[in-house]
Amino acid sequence: MHDIKQIRQQPDAFDVGLARRGLPAESATILALDSAWRQSVQQAEVLQAERNAKSAEVGKIKREGGNADALMNEVTAMKDRLAALEAEAKTHEEALNAALATIPNLPADVVPNGKDENDNFEVRAWGARKDIKNAKDHSDLGPALGQMDFETAAKLSGSRFVVLKGQLARLERAIAQFMLDTHTEQFGYTECSVPVLVNDTALYGTGNLPKFKDDLFAANTGHFLIPTAEVSLTNFVNDTIVPEEQLPMRLTAFTPCFRSEAGAAGRDTKGMLRQHQFYKVELVSITAPESSDAEHERMTNAAETILQKLEIPYRTMLLCTGDMGFASRKTYDIEAWLPGQQKYREISSCSNCGDFQARRMNARLRRMNAKGTEFVHTLNGSGLAVGRTLIAIMENYQNPDGSITVPAVLQPYMGGIVKISA
Repeated sequence: MHDIKQIRQQPDAFDVGLARRGLPAESATILALDSAWRQSVQQAEVLQAERNAKSAEVGKIKREGGNADALMNEVTAMKDRLAALEAEAKTHEEALNAALATIPNLPADVVPNGKDENDNFEVRAWGARKDIKNAKDHSDLGPALGQMDFETAAKLSGSRFVVLKGQLARLERAIAQFMLDTHTEQFGYTECSVPVLVNDTALYGTGNLPKFKDDLFAANTGHFLIPTAEVSLTNFVNDTIVPEEQLPMRLTAFTPCFRSEAGAAGRDTKGMLRQHQFYKVELVSITAPESSDAEHERMTNAAETILQKLEIPYRTMLLCTGDMGFASRKTYDIEAWLPGQQKYREISSCSNCGDFQARRMNARLRRMNAKGTEFVHTLNGSGLAVGRTLIAIMENYQNPDGSITVPAVLQPYMGGIVKISA
Protein backbone atom coordinates (compact mmCIF):
# COMPACT_ATOMS: atom_id res chain seq x y z
CA MET A 1 0.00 0.00 0.00
CA HIS A 2 1.19 3.49 -0.79
CA ASP A 3 1.36 6.50 1.51
CA ILE A 4 -1.45 8.78 0.35
CA LYS A 5 0.26 11.76 1.98
CA GLN A 6 3.34 11.20 -0.16
CA ILE A 7 1.20 10.98 -3.30
CA ARG A 8 -0.44 14.29 -2.39
CA GLN A 9 2.95 15.93 -1.85
CA GLN A 10 4.78 14.39 -4.84
CA PRO A 11 2.27 13.18 -7.46
CA ASP A 12 4.76 13.55 -10.31
CA ALA A 13 7.37 11.41 -8.53
CA PHE A 14 4.70 8.74 -7.95
CA ASP A 15 3.85 8.66 -11.66
CA VAL A 16 7.53 8.55 -12.61
CA GLY A 17 7.96 5.48 -10.40
CA LEU A 18 5.01 3.77 -12.08
CA ALA A 19 6.36 4.72 -15.51
CA ARG A 20 9.62 2.96 -14.63
CA ARG A 21 7.54 -0.18 -14.15
CA GLY A 22 5.91 0.36 -17.54
CA LEU A 23 2.61 1.45 -15.99
CA PRO A 24 0.40 4.47 -16.73
CA ALA A 25 0.13 7.47 -14.42
CA GLU A 26 -2.27 7.00 -11.52
CA SER A 27 -1.82 10.07 -9.35
CA ALA A 28 -4.71 12.04 -10.87
CA THR A 29 -7.15 9.15 -10.33
CA ILE A 30 -5.89 8.52 -6.81
CA LEU A 31 -6.00 12.19 -5.83
CA ALA A 32 -9.54 12.57 -7.20
CA LEU A 33 -10.70 9.66 -5.04
CA ASP A 34 -8.78 11.09 -2.11
CA SER A 35 -10.36 14.52 -2.60
CA ALA A 36 -13.87 13.06 -2.69
CA TRP A 37 -13.19 11.10 0.50
CA ARG A 38 -11.70 14.06 2.36
CA GLN A 39 -14.54 16.34 1.25
CA SER A 40 -17.15 13.92 2.60
CA VAL A 41 -15.23 13.56 5.86
CA GLN A 42 -14.93 17.33 6.22
CA GLN A 43 -18.64 17.87 5.55
CA ALA A 44 -19.50 15.20 8.11
CA GLU A 45 -17.22 16.82 10.70
CA VAL A 46 -18.78 20.26 10.13
CA LEU A 47 -22.27 18.84 10.39
CA GLN A 48 -21.37 16.87 13.53
CA ALA A 49 -20.03 20.01 15.18
CA GLU A 50 -23.20 21.91 14.24
CA ARG A 51 -25.38 19.08 15.56
CA ASN A 52 -23.45 18.98 18.82
CA ALA A 53 -23.96 22.72 19.27
CA LYS A 54 -27.71 22.48 18.60
CA SER A 55 -28.02 19.49 20.94
CA ALA A 56 -26.38 21.54 23.66
CA GLU A 57 -28.84 24.35 22.92
CA VAL A 58 -31.75 21.92 23.25
CA GLY A 59 -30.50 20.92 26.67
CA LYS A 60 -30.21 24.54 27.75
CA ILE A 61 -33.74 25.39 26.61
CA LYS A 62 -35.17 22.41 28.46
CA ARG A 63 -33.32 23.29 31.64
CA GLU A 64 -34.82 26.79 31.44
CA GLY A 65 -38.31 25.32 30.98
CA GLY A 66 -38.72 26.31 27.35
CA ASN A 67 -40.10 24.42 24.36
CA ALA A 68 -37.33 22.87 22.20
CA ASP A 69 -39.49 20.69 19.93
CA ALA A 70 -38.64 22.52 16.72
CA LEU A 71 -34.94 22.50 17.48
CA MET A 72 -35.10 18.81 18.43
CA ASN A 73 -36.66 18.01 15.04
CA GLU A 74 -33.86 19.90 13.39
CA VAL A 75 -31.27 17.89 15.36
CA THR A 76 -32.98 14.65 14.33
CA ALA A 77 -32.90 15.66 10.66
CA MET A 78 -29.21 16.50 10.98
CA LYS A 79 -28.60 13.02 12.39
CA ASP A 80 -30.04 11.49 9.20
CA ARG A 81 -27.91 13.76 6.98
CA LEU A 82 -24.84 12.90 9.07
CA ALA A 83 -25.43 9.17 8.61
CA ALA A 84 -25.70 9.70 4.85
CA LEU A 85 -22.45 11.70 4.78
CA GLU A 86 -20.64 9.08 6.84
CA ALA A 87 -21.83 6.34 4.48
CA GLU A 88 -20.69 8.45 1.53
CA ALA A 89 -17.27 8.98 3.13
CA LYS A 90 -16.92 5.24 3.74
CA THR A 91 -17.78 4.51 0.10
CA HIS A 92 -15.16 6.99 -1.12
CA GLU A 93 -12.58 5.60 1.32
CA GLU A 94 -13.21 2.04 0.14
CA ALA A 95 -12.86 3.16 -3.49
CA LEU A 96 -9.57 4.89 -2.67
CA ASN A 97 -8.19 1.87 -0.83
CA ALA A 98 -9.33 -0.49 -3.59
CA ALA A 99 -7.47 1.62 -6.17
CA LEU A 100 -4.32 1.79 -4.05
CA ALA A 101 -4.43 -1.96 -3.37
CA THR A 102 -3.85 -2.83 -7.02
CA ILE A 103 -0.88 -0.50 -7.59
CA PRO A 104 2.54 -2.15 -7.16
CA ASN A 105 5.39 -0.89 -5.03
CA LEU A 106 7.67 1.72 -6.57
CA PRO A 107 11.20 0.61 -7.48
CA ALA A 108 14.20 1.82 -5.50
CA ASP A 109 16.45 4.31 -7.26
CA VAL A 110 19.21 1.70 -7.72
CA VAL A 111 16.94 -0.67 -9.64
CA PRO A 112 17.77 -0.64 -13.38
CA ASN A 113 15.06 0.30 -15.84
CA GLY A 114 13.93 -2.47 -18.16
CA LYS A 115 11.03 -4.37 -19.68
CA ASP A 116 11.65 -8.00 -18.74
CA GLU A 117 14.22 -10.58 -17.60
CA ASN A 118 16.46 -9.75 -20.53
CA ASP A 119 17.17 -6.37 -18.92
CA ASN A 120 18.20 -7.75 -15.51
CA PHE A 121 21.72 -6.95 -14.31
CA GLU A 122 24.22 -9.61 -13.24
CA VAL A 123 25.68 -8.61 -9.89
CA ARG A 124 28.03 -11.57 -9.44
CA ALA A 125 28.59 -15.16 -10.45
CA TRP A 126 30.01 -17.99 -8.37
CA GLY A 127 31.49 -21.38 -9.23
CA ALA A 128 32.81 -22.92 -12.40
CA ARG A 129 30.24 -24.64 -14.57
CA LYS A 130 30.99 -28.36 -14.75
CA ASP A 131 31.87 -29.82 -18.13
CA ILE A 132 29.42 -32.71 -18.31
CA LYS A 133 29.33 -34.46 -21.66
CA ASN A 134 25.85 -35.32 -22.87
CA ALA A 135 24.33 -33.88 -19.69
CA LYS A 136 20.81 -35.10 -19.06
CA ASP A 137 17.82 -33.19 -17.78
CA HIS A 138 16.45 -34.13 -14.35
CA SER A 139 13.24 -35.30 -16.02
CA ASP A 140 15.28 -38.00 -17.78
CA LEU A 141 17.57 -38.81 -14.84
CA GLY A 142 14.83 -39.26 -12.24
CA PRO A 143 12.56 -41.68 -14.12
CA ALA A 144 15.57 -43.71 -15.25
CA LEU A 145 16.42 -44.19 -11.57
CA GLY A 146 12.85 -45.34 -10.96
CA GLN A 147 12.49 -42.66 -8.27
CA MET A 148 10.71 -39.80 -10.08
CA ASP A 149 7.23 -40.66 -11.29
CA PHE A 150 5.20 -38.19 -13.32
CA GLU A 151 2.67 -40.75 -14.60
CA THR A 152 1.42 -41.75 -11.16
CA ALA A 153 1.28 -38.08 -10.12
CA ALA A 154 -0.81 -37.29 -13.21
CA LYS A 155 -3.16 -40.15 -12.35
CA LEU A 156 -3.55 -38.79 -8.83
CA SER A 157 -3.69 -35.05 -9.49
CA GLY A 158 -3.17 -34.12 -13.14
CA SER A 159 -0.33 -32.19 -14.72
CA ARG A 160 2.38 -30.27 -12.85
CA PHE A 161 2.70 -32.79 -10.02
CA VAL A 162 5.37 -35.37 -9.26
CA VAL A 163 5.88 -38.41 -7.02
CA LEU A 164 9.37 -38.89 -5.61
CA LYS A 165 10.40 -42.28 -4.24
CA GLY A 166 13.21 -43.93 -2.35
CA GLN A 167 16.51 -42.10 -2.14
CA LEU A 168 15.32 -39.10 -4.19
CA ALA A 169 12.48 -38.57 -1.71
CA ARG A 170 15.01 -38.83 1.11
CA LEU A 171 17.31 -36.40 -0.68
CA GLU A 172 14.49 -33.86 -0.92
CA ARG A 173 13.97 -34.15 2.84
CA ALA A 174 17.73 -33.92 3.46
CA ILE A 175 17.98 -30.71 1.42
CA ALA A 176 15.29 -29.04 3.53
CA GLN A 177 16.89 -30.13 6.81
CA PHE A 178 20.29 -28.88 5.67
CA MET A 179 18.84 -25.51 4.69
CA LEU A 180 17.00 -25.08 7.99
CA ASP A 181 20.09 -26.02 10.01
CA THR A 182 22.24 -23.56 8.05
CA HIS A 183 19.80 -20.66 8.37
CA THR A 184 19.11 -21.20 12.06
CA GLU A 185 22.64 -22.04 13.21
CA GLN A 186 24.73 -19.83 10.94
CA PHE A 187 22.41 -16.91 10.22
CA GLY A 188 20.26 -16.71 13.34
CA TYR A 189 16.82 -17.31 11.82
CA THR A 190 14.13 -18.72 14.10
CA GLU A 191 12.57 -21.87 12.72
CA CYS A 192 8.76 -21.82 12.65
CA SER A 193 6.04 -24.33 11.82
CA VAL A 194 3.17 -22.35 10.31
CA PRO A 195 -0.32 -22.88 8.87
CA VAL A 196 -0.49 -23.51 5.14
CA LEU A 197 -4.15 -22.45 5.11
CA VAL A 198 -4.57 -18.71 5.65
CA ASN A 199 -7.38 -16.16 5.47
CA ASP A 200 -7.79 -13.39 2.93
CA THR A 201 -6.53 -10.76 5.37
CA ALA A 202 -3.12 -12.44 5.48
CA LEU A 203 -2.92 -12.61 1.69
CA TYR A 204 -4.00 -8.99 1.37
CA GLY A 205 -1.23 -8.00 3.78
CA THR A 206 1.52 -9.48 1.61
CA GLY A 207 0.00 -8.19 -1.64
CA ASN A 208 -1.31 -11.49 -3.06
CA LEU A 209 -4.89 -10.24 -2.86
CA PRO A 210 -6.82 -8.81 -4.54
CA LYS A 211 -4.70 -8.61 -7.68
CA PHE A 212 -3.42 -12.19 -7.84
CA LYS A 213 -6.43 -14.21 -6.71
CA ASP A 214 -6.25 -16.38 -9.85
CA ASP A 215 -2.79 -17.60 -8.81
CA LEU A 216 -4.14 -19.04 -5.54
CA PHE A 217 -5.91 -22.25 -4.59
CA ALA A 218 -9.02 -21.50 -2.53
CA ALA A 219 -10.63 -23.87 -0.04
CA ASN A 220 -14.39 -23.97 0.50
CA THR A 221 -13.89 -22.77 4.08
CA GLY A 222 -12.86 -19.23 3.19
CA HIS A 223 -9.17 -20.15 3.45
CA PHE A 224 -6.47 -20.18 0.79
CA LEU A 225 -3.46 -22.48 0.44
CA ILE A 226 -0.28 -20.45 0.80
CA PRO A 227 1.76 -19.74 -2.35
CA THR A 228 4.78 -19.32 -0.05
CA ALA A 229 5.46 -19.27 3.69
CA GLU A 230 6.17 -15.55 3.25
CA VAL A 231 2.44 -15.05 3.76
CA SER A 232 2.33 -16.82 7.11
CA LEU A 233 5.63 -15.50 8.46
CA THR A 234 5.25 -11.86 7.43
CA ASN A 235 1.79 -11.70 8.97
CA PHE A 236 3.24 -12.45 12.40
CA VAL A 237 3.36 -8.64 12.72
CA ASN A 238 -0.04 -7.93 11.18
CA ASP A 239 -1.79 -5.18 13.18
CA THR A 240 1.06 -5.24 15.71
CA ILE A 241 3.33 -2.64 17.27
CA VAL A 242 6.79 -4.17 17.65
CA PRO A 243 9.24 -2.68 20.17
CA GLU A 244 12.43 -1.53 18.44
CA GLU A 245 14.57 -3.76 20.66
CA GLN A 246 12.87 -6.86 19.18
CA LEU A 247 14.10 -6.01 15.68
CA PRO A 248 15.30 -7.44 13.45
CA MET A 249 13.00 -10.44 13.50
CA ARG A 250 14.41 -13.25 11.34
CA LEU A 251 12.05 -16.15 10.66
CA THR A 252 12.29 -19.29 8.54
CA ALA A 253 9.90 -22.11 7.70
CA PHE A 254 9.85 -25.23 5.54
CA THR A 255 6.41 -25.68 3.98
CA PRO A 256 4.61 -26.99 0.96
CA CYS A 257 3.60 -24.17 -1.39
CA PHE A 258 0.68 -24.14 -3.80
CA ARG A 259 0.35 -22.11 -6.99
CA SER A 260 -2.10 -22.37 -9.84
CA GLU A 261 0.55 -21.09 -12.28
CA ALA A 262 -2.27 -19.23 -14.02
CA GLY A 263 0.17 -17.14 -16.03
CA ALA A 264 2.51 -19.99 -16.94
CA ALA A 265 0.48 -21.91 -19.51
CA GLY A 266 2.85 -23.76 -21.80
CA ARG A 267 5.96 -22.85 -19.79
CA ASP A 268 8.21 -25.49 -18.22
CA THR A 269 5.67 -28.25 -18.73
CA LYS A 270 8.41 -30.92 -18.73
CA GLY A 271 9.80 -32.16 -15.43
CA MET A 272 9.30 -30.66 -11.98
CA LEU A 273 10.64 -27.15 -12.46
CA ARG A 274 7.22 -25.50 -12.27
CA GLN A 275 4.72 -27.37 -10.10
CA HIS A 276 1.33 -26.71 -8.52
CA GLN A 277 2.70 -28.13 -5.26
CA PHE A 278 6.33 -27.77 -4.21
CA TYR A 279 8.44 -27.32 -1.09
CA LYS A 280 10.42 -24.28 -0.07
CA VAL A 281 12.44 -23.00 2.85
CA GLU A 282 11.38 -19.38 3.24
CA LEU A 283 13.25 -16.51 4.89
CA VAL A 284 11.46 -13.44 6.28
CA SER A 285 12.92 -10.44 8.06
CA ILE A 286 11.13 -7.60 9.85
CA THR A 287 13.40 -4.59 10.36
CA ALA A 288 13.57 -0.91 11.18
CA PRO A 289 13.52 1.22 7.99
CA GLU A 290 17.17 2.23 8.17
CA SER A 291 18.27 -1.42 8.41
CA SER A 292 16.39 -3.01 5.52
CA ASP A 293 18.97 -2.43 2.78
CA ALA A 294 21.73 -4.11 4.82
CA GLU A 295 19.30 -6.89 5.79
CA HIS A 296 18.52 -7.46 2.12
CA GLU A 297 22.20 -8.07 1.37
CA ARG A 298 22.47 -10.34 4.42
CA MET A 299 19.44 -12.40 3.40
CA THR A 300 20.71 -12.80 -0.15
CA ASN A 301 24.06 -13.95 1.19
CA ALA A 302 22.31 -16.53 3.37
CA ALA A 303 20.56 -17.97 0.31
CA GLU A 304 23.75 -17.91 -1.75
CA THR A 305 25.63 -19.71 1.04
CA ILE A 306 23.40 -22.76 0.57
CA LEU A 307 24.49 -23.06 -3.07
CA GLN A 308 28.12 -22.49 -2.16
CA LYS A 309 28.03 -25.29 0.42
CA LEU A 310 26.38 -27.54 -2.18
CA GLU A 311 29.03 -26.42 -4.72
CA ILE A 312 26.43 -25.54 -7.34
CA PRO A 313 27.39 -22.71 -9.73
CA TYR A 314 25.05 -19.75 -9.69
CA ARG A 315 24.68 -16.11 -10.60
CA THR A 316 22.89 -13.32 -8.73
CA MET A 317 20.78 -10.92 -10.76
CA LEU A 318 19.40 -7.52 -9.81
CA LEU A 319 15.94 -7.47 -11.34
CA CYS A 320 14.97 -4.58 -13.57
CA THR A 321 11.82 -2.53 -13.05
CA GLY A 322 9.82 -4.61 -15.54
CA ASP A 323 10.62 -7.96 -13.89
CA MET A 324 10.06 -7.15 -10.23
CA GLY A 325 7.31 -8.63 -8.08
CA PHE A 326 4.25 -6.62 -7.09
CA ALA A 327 5.29 -5.87 -3.48
CA SER A 328 9.02 -5.45 -4.04
CA ARG A 329 11.06 -2.28 -4.23
CA LYS A 330 14.29 -4.19 -4.96
CA THR A 331 14.83 -7.86 -5.78
CA TYR A 332 17.77 -10.17 -6.30
CA ASP A 333 17.16 -13.43 -8.16
CA ILE A 334 19.66 -16.21 -7.60
CA GLU A 335 19.90 -18.52 -10.61
CA ALA A 336 21.49 -21.97 -10.41
CA TRP A 337 23.30 -23.48 -13.38
CA LEU A 338 21.44 -26.49 -14.81
CA PRO A 339 23.69 -28.54 -17.14
CA GLY A 340 20.73 -30.49 -18.52
CA GLN A 341 19.17 -27.27 -19.80
CA GLN A 342 22.47 -25.49 -20.39
CA LYS A 343 21.13 -22.37 -18.74
CA TYR A 344 20.74 -20.61 -15.42
CA ARG A 345 17.33 -20.95 -13.77
CA GLU A 346 15.89 -19.09 -10.80
CA ILE A 347 16.24 -20.92 -7.50
CA SER A 348 15.67 -18.02 -5.10
CA SER A 349 14.19 -14.56 -5.12
CA CYS A 350 15.10 -12.17 -2.28
CA SER A 351 13.09 -8.95 -2.01
CA ASN A 352 13.06 -5.81 0.08
CA CYS A 353 9.46 -4.59 0.23
CA GLY A 354 10.18 -1.47 2.27
CA ASP A 355 7.04 -0.36 4.14
CA PHE A 356 4.69 -1.47 1.34
CA GLN A 357 3.44 -4.64 3.04
CA ALA A 358 3.63 -3.05 6.49
CA ARG A 359 1.12 -0.38 5.45
CA ARG A 360 -1.29 -3.05 4.23
CA MET A 361 -0.85 -4.97 7.51
CA ASN A 362 -0.63 -1.93 9.80
CA ALA A 363 2.64 -3.33 11.15
CA ARG A 364 4.53 -0.72 13.17
CA LEU A 365 7.51 -0.29 15.43
CA ARG A 366 7.87 1.85 18.51
CA ARG A 367 11.29 3.42 19.07
CA MET A 368 12.84 3.32 22.50
CA ASN A 369 12.21 6.56 24.42
CA ALA A 370 10.17 8.01 21.55
CA LYS A 371 6.54 8.96 21.05
CA GLY A 372 4.43 7.60 18.24
CA THR A 373 5.07 4.73 15.88
CA GLU A 374 6.28 4.15 12.32
CA PHE A 375 5.95 1.38 9.79
CA VAL A 376 8.44 -1.50 9.82
CA HIS A 377 10.14 -2.78 6.68
CA THR A 378 9.57 -6.35 5.50
CA LEU A 379 11.82 -8.63 3.46
CA ASN A 380 11.40 -12.14 2.12
CA GLY A 381 13.43 -14.66 0.18
CA SER A 382 13.69 -18.30 -0.77
CA GLY A 383 16.36 -20.04 1.15
CA LEU A 384 15.96 -22.04 -1.19
CA ALA A 385 13.22 -23.63 -3.32
CA VAL A 386 13.75 -27.27 -2.34
CA GLY A 387 12.49 -28.89 -5.54
CA ARG A 388 14.64 -26.68 -7.74
CA THR A 389 17.63 -27.36 -5.50
CA LEU A 390 16.98 -31.08 -5.98
CA ILE A 391 16.96 -30.49 -9.74
CA ALA A 392 20.24 -28.55 -9.56
CA ILE A 393 21.90 -31.31 -7.53
CA MET A 394 20.70 -34.05 -9.88
CA GLU A 395 21.94 -32.25 -12.98
CA ASN A 396 25.24 -30.99 -11.54
CA TYR A 397 26.11 -34.24 -9.75
CA GLN A 398 25.03 -36.69 -12.45
CA ASN A 399 27.37 -39.49 -13.47
CA PRO A 400 27.76 -41.20 -16.89
CA ASP A 401 25.95 -44.30 -15.57
CA GLY A 402 22.90 -42.25 -14.59
CA SER A 403 23.60 -42.27 -10.85
CA ILE A 404 23.65 -39.10 -8.74
CA THR A 405 26.50 -38.32 -6.35
CA VAL A 406 25.26 -36.91 -3.06
CA PRO A 407 26.97 -33.57 -2.20
CA ALA A 408 29.32 -33.93 0.77
CA VAL A 409 27.32 -31.59 3.03
CA LEU A 410 24.18 -33.68 2.53
CA GLN A 411 25.71 -37.09 3.17
CA PRO A 412 25.22 -36.87 6.97
CA TYR A 413 21.52 -36.19 6.34
CA MET A 414 21.38 -39.22 4.03
CA GLY A 415 22.70 -41.71 6.56
CA GLY A 416 26.06 -41.80 4.84
CA ILE A 417 24.70 -42.57 1.36
CA VAL A 418 27.16 -41.14 -1.16
CA LYS A 419 25.48 -42.11 -4.41
CA ILE A 420 21.88 -42.53 -5.57
CA SER A 421 21.49 -45.41 -8.01
CA ALA A 422 18.67 -47.36 -9.59
